[in-house]
Amino acid sequence: MTTHRKLAPGKLIIASHNQGKVREIRALLEPFGIEPVSAGDLGLPEPEETGTTFAENALLKARASAEGADCVALADDSGLCVAALDDRPGVYTADWAERQWFEGEKGRDWYMAMGKVEGKLAELGPDADRSALFICTLALAWPDGHSEVFEGKVHGSLVWPPRGTMGFGYDPVFQPRGHDVTFAELHPDEKHAMSHRADAFRKLVSACFG
Repeated sequence: MTTHRKLAPGKLIIASHNQGKVREIRALLEPFGIEPVSAGDLGLPEPEETGTTFAENALLKARASAEGADCVALADDSGLCVAALDDRPGVYTADWAERQWFEGEKGRDWYMAMGKVEGKLAELGPDADRSALFICTLALAWPDGHSEVFEGKVHGSLVWPPRGTMGFGYDPVFQPRGHDVTFAELHPDEKHAMSHRADAFRKLVSACFG
């Protein structure tokens, strides 16, 4: 039987500069007496995500923040896996949104990313499999090098055109199984209760707060 390290109440670094992701994680953690502080607010740099799996990238980010702040850190690496596209974009989910803005500045254009996925599905014809899933891998890292990893999933299908304004990333085109609305049309509380991130958090809570 695996023994998990317990997470004590107090400050925890959220190893992310994505404010949408930070809001979701903060909402899930606060009931446990955790005081989430984002890596962005602390001015911690974002490490290059050189891993080839969600777990590798989550651990890279968590360890960088844990060492940089000398505090327990939590990182999330998540992505959209589309069955007909051989589970792409997968670990490169955010990369599909990268684009050059004016004066050479880089940024993320999620509408462009959603259109890229839809364009590849359209190339496969009207009968293409539109099933997809979101995967979330959470990594906790302590300054002494200890780490814990938890994975969550939510299955669904892709719709077009995008619908809803309450989500972020690919939420406007992802319709979770058993629902007729997208993640971006769901109230955040409803999404928190059923998302891939919530699934991973249930496992983290059971292991580290139980």
